[in-house]
Amino acid sequence: MDLVLLGAPGAGKGTQGALLAETLGTPKIATGDMLRDAVRQGTPLGVQAKAVMDAGKLVSDDIVLGLVRERLSRPDAEGGAIFDGYPRNVAQARALDGLLEDLGRGIDAVVYLEVDDDAIVRRMSGRRTDPETGVVYHVDHNPPPADVAGRVVQRDDDREETVRHRLEVYRENTAPLVEHYRGAGVPVHTLDGSRAIDAVQADVLGVLGR
Repeated sequence: MDLVLLGAPGAGKGTQGALLAETLGTPKIATGDMLRDAVRQGTPLGVQAKAVMDAGKLVSDDIVLGLVRERLSRPDAEGGAIFDGYPRNVAQARALDGLLEDLGRGIDAVVYLEVDDDAIVRRMSGRRTDPETGVVYHVDHNPPPADVAGRVVQRDDDREETVRHRLEVYRENTAPLVEHYRGAGVPVHTLDGSRAIDAVQADVLGVLGR
């Protein structure tokens, strides 16, 4: 099954995608993670991406698509993949459609996690990251233990003004993907992503018939 997870930043795509990947035995494809791995490993695409990023520019859609193509060529992705955070816009969706078509596949379903903007701001602005371990805590739901509380930091991406700007960008670029997939006849399942993780996961599995 090839599945796209849609939702605003902080809607829970990463968490739900990881759980779903474990349950279905299908790899989760998050292009940000792939990009960092490619740069760290010094792959040809990683070298290209690093040069672009070092110049302060955005990595092109072609490079990202190349990373996705490489990942889909691995044996564990032959039966499908869970796309988390990709595609980000309709142009990327069309490119992914073409890539999957070349593989004799297509997007089977879309899960759209809907969460109120204010709830997302509370989720993300409460995050605190341990710079030494990379572990992410939350001031309300998962506060850092006493021995690390003094060193955790709030990432710039998690500040309220930044989160609200990211939500505006999301609505402009990524939200239209819902209509893109509906227009292509792909089932789009809209779920309330504001609930407990287990409840959302149960609904995701339910709409996928698992």
